[in-house]
Amino acid sequence: MKSHVAKRSIIVGGHKTSISLEEAFWTAVKEISHQRDMSLSDLASEIERNLQHGNLSSAIRVYVLGYFKNRAADAITQK
Repeated sequence: MKSHVAKRSIIVGGHKTSISLEEAFWTAVKEISHQRDMSLSDLASEIERNLQHGNLSSAIRVYVLGYFKNRAADAITQK
């Protein structure tokens, strides 16, 4: 299965930058920003502020994975 990587420009931390993510991650990060009632730029800025190492695209992927892992764990514990 080949995954299409899309490069998009957004404002992060007050500056314009390009981020390359697979379409599934773009969809997921948009969903998360909507659920958290914040803009995509605000969410990316938050992720960038907490960036420990690596690049922002990788940090977003790790954030998305963690977000959905936590939601899955919460769903299991609520049963």
